[in-house]
Amino acid sequence: MPTSAPIHDALPQVRGVLTPDRVLSDLTWLRVGGPADVLFQPADEDDLAEFLQKLDPTVPVFPIGVGSNLIVRDGGIRGVVIRLGRGFNGISCEGDTVTAGAAALDAHAARRAAESGLDLTFLRTIPGSIGGAVRMNAGCYGAYVADHLISVRAVARDGSRHEIMAADLRFGYRHSELPEGWVVTEARFRAGRGDPQELQARMADQLARRDASQPTKDRSAGSTFRNPAGFSSTGKADDTHELKAWSLIDAAGLRGHRLGGAQMSEKHPNFLLNAEAATAAELEALGELVRKRVQETSGHELQWEVIRIGEP
Repeated sequence: MPTSAPIHDALPQVRGVLTPDRVLSDLTWLRVGGPADVLFQPADEDDLAEFLQKLDPTVPVFPIGVGSNLIVRDGGIRGVVIRLGRGFNGISCEGDTVTAGAAALDAHAARRAAESGLDLTFLRTIPGSIGGAVRMNAGCYGAYVADHLISVRAVARDGSRHEIMAADLRFGYRHSELPEGWVVTEARFRAGRGDPQELQARMADQLARRDASQPTKDRSAGSTFRNPAGFSSTGKADDTHELKAWSLIDAAGLRGHRLGGAQMSEKHPNFLLNAEAATAAELEALGELVRKRVQETSGHELQWEVIRIGEP
């Protein structure tokens, strides 16, 4: 593995925490991944902006959230991994607007909004944090971040700060055009009004339906592949399963299929599991096997929804 000493020697001073050669496996839901050259946990937005401004511009940076939608490869990441924490997890409600720090959990934002009579219930069952939800235009039950987002604050790779309006992110299905290396620090959402008790009841129903259909107690990274249909499950009675990734995987005979310690879930075939001390290489290899088999059996090419980064 290439030495990271030059990066270590040239790091700017910070008020947050810099950790060299930080193994990342315990920061991902799949519990795999080698070390980052450096892990940076900034104290606040000022700390983040000053660090990026002073960091050698040739050094790559990789923002990660809570690792819910991520495979870090076994060789780790060359560069600086940025993980936001307590200075970025505030949530506030005013009028019909919910403002959430990028490190706030999606579920916490949904609950806080509901307490104020604001409907962001679609976020309740989405794993991960607000920054990742924005980057991936996360959604379920027919609602997406793009439907509610007003704007985001972000720090660019050169340390400059920006407010980006939702339209400028050019959202698509599981996609935004946030520039590479930019770090979302805060998001503002517009939410409809609702009765707090009714919103809480709706979220409880959503959780029950999720737990009944998804392997929530197993080590996964959520949905592995995007639906070729181009939209998430709506949760409605007329929802079609045609061109859903799980249906194509099931038809290819890969429900429960294993490769080493990696497995496609028996409960929901579009969930890739670390069933028994899997390596990142095994997880990715199983995913590629699934893509190949689905292509052969259906003619559809599955696209990864789980983000894969790092060296093999």
